[in-house]
Amino acid sequence: MFTKLRNQFLLVNMAIISLIMLAAFASIYFIMYQSVNKNIKTELNSMSTFYHNADKANTKTDSPLRQSLSLSFALHTDQNWNILRSESMCNFTNDFYKTAKDTIVISGLDSGRFTLNGNDWAFMIEKQEEGYSIYSLDITAQLKILTNLIYTFIAVGFVMLIVIFFTSRFFANRHITPIKEAFHKQKQFIADASHELRTPLTVIHTTTDLLLANSEETIRKQSKWLHHIKSETGRMQTLTNDLLYLTEMDHAQSRMIFAPFNISEAIESVLLTMEAVIFEKDLTLDYEIDSGLTVHGNMEQIKQVIMILLDNSIKYTNPNGSITVTLKKHNNDTVLAVTNTGEGIEQEHLEKIFDRFYRTDSSRSRKHGGYGLGLAIAQSIVTQHKGKIYATSTPNESTTFYVRLP
Repeated sequence: MFTKLRNQFLLVNMAIISLIMLAAFASIYFIMYQSVNKNIKTELNSMSTFYHNADKANTKTDSPLRQSLSLSFALHTDQNWNILRSESMCNFTNDFYKTAKDTIVISGLDSGRFTLNGNDWAFMIEKQEEGYSIYSLDITAQLKILTNLIYTFIAVGFVMLIVIFFTSRFFANRHITPIKEAFHKQKQFIADASHELRTPLTVIHTTTDLLLANSEETIRKQSKWLHHIKSETGRMQTLTNDLLYLTEMDHAQSRMIFAPFNISEAIESVLLTMEAVIFEKDLTLDYEIDSGLTVHGNMEQIKQVIMILLDNSIKYTNPNGSITVTLKKHNNDTVLAVTNTGEGIEQEHLEKIFDRFYRTDSSRSRKHGGYGLGLAIAQSIVTQHKGKIYATSTPNESTTFYVRLP
């Protein structure tokens, strides 16, 4: 599919560029052609003036104009097109003049071009009292320039199309790669969401069958199965709420209300809420919060990020371990760090842990009730605040999550 998309892009791109190049080359050729024609007409008119003046006065043979008309000739005829005399700097034969005159007369034009003895000539006829005057100029060099221009356009156009093709292909592959990754991530996201929803649905379906199979039992006796259904329904609700939240976050920037708030107080309020849970798990909590730090953003969402990081630390801290929270000013940024002791995260997983549904250990995550969406939500919120979230870890020692807000 992506190969077809790339090829279609290349085809359209090459077609558009080819048309643009063709239009550009045609315009240049047309301008050159008009310029050459104008120069030829100017030279023919100069010939006419020169030969008229030459007849009336003694013009020097070494004059610049006469030298420039070396490849030209003038024929003067009577009313019946019989040659009376000829003028030229070249020693053309009488047969040459006669053939040239006959070719011009047969054309029936007052001006134009003809080919004789392998050369191209331009001519102009003027009506005189005694007959006609024919002025002709060798234009082989000028036409050769136009021909060479066409060959140059073809060669340059061919080379440019080859270069543009490979350049376009290179950039097409680069631009399609993120699309491919997004497409595969979307497919994986749908597969993971379906998988997560299938488990509670299977439990609910099986438990419902058990209830129906024992329909004579009272609700009190069936309460265990009803609690299972309620528990799995709650899991599904949590999952769907997180999925909907992530979807809304992708399009919520324009509706999000940002304002300056005291992030120091926000973190302290979250720590106060989570303190009981931390002590219940026999964990140690240490924190160092610089007072009076403010950031511009949505306070409730930043508190949610802190809650996610603390909840993640509580889940994965080893027994009798410790959690450390710090908030400090670093240059123009406010940096939050949440550290917990424990198994840590291997280096190859650090860049992927913020992907949706990603787990470094699926069985361990399921035991803790995680879906792999918490860190994805945290990253989405931090990104909306133009901040950065990342993690560092030392296996079998500790893991630290950093949130850097401008």
